[in-house]
This record gives sequence, structure tokens and C-alpha cells, in this order.
Amino acid sequence: MKKTGDEYFDNEEFRTILNNYEESVRSGHPIYLDADDLADIADYYHFIGNDQQADDTIDYALSLYPNATLPNVFKARKALTDGDIETAKEYIDRIESKDDPEYHYMQAELLLAKDQVKEADEFFRQYLNSTPPEDYQDYVMDVANIYFDYGLNDKAFEWLMRTRGNKSNDFKELMARTLFGLGKYKDSERLFNELINKDPYSKRYWNALSNAQFMNEDFSGAVTSSEYAIAIDPEDPEGILNKANGLYRLGNFEEAIRYYDRFAKVLAPDEFSLLHKGSCLVNLNRHEEAAITLQKALSICPDDSPFLIQIYQELAFCYSALHQLQMALHYIDITNDIDCDHIDMLVLKGHILLENDDADRAQEVFKKAILDSNNDPKVILRIIVSLYDNRYIKACYEMFKRFFSLITDDDFNQGYSYMALVCWDLGFTEEFLMYLRLAIERNPREARMVLGHMFPEDMPAKEYYQYMHQKLNI
Repeated sequence: MKKTGDEYFDNEEFRTILNNYEESVRSGHPIYLDADDLADIADYYHFIGNDQQADDTIDYALSLYPNATLPNVFKARKALTDGDIETAKEYIDRIESKDDPEYHYMQAELLLAKDQVKEADEFFRQYLNSTPPEDYQDYVMDVANIYFDYGLNDKAFEWLMRTRGNKSNDFKELMARTLFGLGKYKDSERLFNELINKDPYSKRYWNALSNAQFMNEDFSGAVTSSEYAIAIDPEDPEGILNKANGLYRLGNFEEAIRYYDRFAKVLAPDEFSLLHKGSCLVNLNRHEEAAITLQKALSICPDDSPFLIQIYQELAFCYSALHQLQMALHYIDITNDIDCDHIDMLVLKGHILLENDDADRAQEVFKKAILDSNNDPKVILRIIVSLYDNRYIKACYEMFKRFFSLITDDDFNQGYSYMALVCWDLGFTEEFLMYLRLAIERNPREARMVLGHMFPEDMPAKEYYQYMHQKLNI
């Protein structure tokens, strides 16, 4: 039985209980287990993604202990996840021990499920007043965990700050994950490094560190951390997927495909992994293979998936590259009735028309995108970049000139790197250097992304100007 990365599920005591239960199921000879043990087993099955066994176990627990707390809490939380508040209430009402903290937590979770965050917080604070001092730390951690589970990272952080010098690993991990949820990736990374120093064989910590590094755009670090998780468990799906994603962002598409395929062997492929495998194939100009992969992603993609629009976009790019214009436009037009950024889809449509030498229709679509966006500079910039990608270099230059003259927002810092690239292609050396300087002063991140290929790989963006100035002998 392989390790899960969870301290409780991996300990010998739980493993013995689990083995005895599974042997009982196989043999048909019942054994005595209390309600809490059965709930833990159901939680384990849910943790490893075996929801059918989790449901079977919890149903068995309820058949023996219909009013026990944890089995009813398990069912209530599942109902809340499914958006079925009334069923959740029914399970909560069945709980016999109304003094159990879990019963009170579920009352608050009902409020959270109805987006009544203020009321839930008031409930938690009132219950805190009656909590014995010796239970204070545990209660605060429980509340913070509940907020974290509901994606309310600001409230989780607020409650974590109520702790009094808690230095436990559980506290540090929850704080690290909360900081990650708040977008404080460097702080999250620091805490996970501290946890790894204490437990270097936790694949959970290594994967969490990899995620923090990925979000902080340290893709090489993310790959390295994922490799530690894989070394601990060669069949860990999260570690494998993390490595694939890091390789993808590093542009190592062939190797990324290997790891997306490896992920599919460990778990059934999902729309996310297939989408990114398809994107790798597009980047390698293997468009026929990409189309097959993306169609597979579409076939298993739920209607409410956050990746559905991206799959349509990649299919549009793919069929455009295959010169199947009508198919490409079909996957753009199909989004008209979906809640998404329709202006972004208009820009993509114009780009594909341009790519297929239909400049007149592309111009009309681009005009509509600009009008519908109320002349949003970001939309105009994407259109200019589309012109550049389709090698309308001179038109790009003229549009950039007008674009920068019309920008009145001093905080707008985008586009200078692209203009530098345009000037370079046109041989306008002095203007290239001027826009290069502006790019690294105003938006070094964009400069690295757009111009990085022109400089040594490890060179910081701030050194680009001096390097190029010397190279050109100006």
C-alpha cells in the first residue's frame, strides 16, 4: 500500500485498521469498527480519489450508527459540495451529540454554503467565547481550516493570526497554503522550505513548494521540487503533473509531453493535462496530433470546466495552422453563447482571419473588438501584436506610434518590448534602443518574455540595454 503523503493516513495504526477493514470486505466476515474509524477510512478513500469506496464505507457506517457525528458530517459535507443544502441539513439534524464541535462547525458551514460569510464569522466568534482555554488553539485552527476549504483565504489568515505562538507543522502548513491562496507565493515558498527542512521526505511539502515556485515563475525550481516528490513516490500524480507543467513553461515541450503521458498512465487523463499536451504539440508544429489530443480533451471536458474556453481557443489555433479556416472559426463562434471574454475571442478571430490571408474581414473584426471594449488599450495592444505575429511589420510600427501617442495613463506599462522588437526587425537601431530602455525600466517582466531570446539565457532584464548597446558598438 503506497504512501499518501498524509501523516495520519500513512501511520501504522491507521494502516492496520484499513487493512483489517478491507480484509473484512473481501471475506464477507464483519469486524467491529467504531463510527470514527469508519469515517476515517471513508476520508482516506476520498483523499486518494476513490469516491465509490468512500460512499460505500460511509453508508455502511450509517447503517450501524445512524446518529453518529462523523459519518453524518461526511455526508453533509458531500451534499454541500454538490450544492444540496437541504440534504446537508437533514444529515446535520441526525447528529445525536449536539455538543460536539463538529456539529457546530457544520452549522457555520451551512451559512458559508449560502455565502453568508459575515453571519458564519459571527457564529464562530460567539462559539469561541465558550471554548475552554486548553481548546483555544485547536478551535482557531479548525475555523481557519474551514475558511481555507471554502477558498476564503483572507478569513483563514485572519483566524490564523489569532493563534498564540503556534509553531506546529500543521499551523505552518496551513499558513503556507493560505499565503499561497492570497497570492503571497514567496512567503508561502519560505514556509514550505522550513517544513521540508524538518521533513525532507514529505512529497506533499515538495509538491506544495513546486506549486509556489511555479506561481512565482521560478519554473526551473518548480521542476526540481517536483522531481523530489517523484523520487519519493514515482507514481505520485501531482508530482508528475507539476513536472510536466514546469517543463511546458520552460518550453521543453517534448519532455513535457512525456510527463503528461506518464500522468495519464497513473490517473485517467483529464481535460487539463490533455489541453496542455495539445498545446505542446501545437508549439512543436505537430498540429494533426494536437487536434486529436484536443478533441479528446473536449470529449471529456465538463460544461462547467474552467478549461473549456482554452480548449476551444487551442482548437481554433490548431485548425487555423492546418488551413482549415471554417473549423477554426467554428470553435471561436461556438463560444458566443458561453460566459467568457467575448472581446478576447473577437481578437482571436481577427488573428485567425489574418493568418489565413483574409485581411479585410480581420480588419472588421478588430474594429468591432476595439469598439466593444471602449478603446481598451490592452485590446488594441493584442491586435497590434497579432499584426506582428502575422508579419505586418510596417503596419505594426505605424499603429504603435499612434498607440503610444494616445496613451494618457502614466501607469500603463505594456507594449514597449513589442515596439522594440518591431524596430529591430525594421532596422531602426536608435529607436530599438530607446524602446528597449523604456521596456526594461517600465516592464522588465514583459521585456524578459518578449525580448529574452535576443540575450544570454541567464541575463537579468536590467542588463539588456547595456549589453545591446555594447554589441551594436554605439
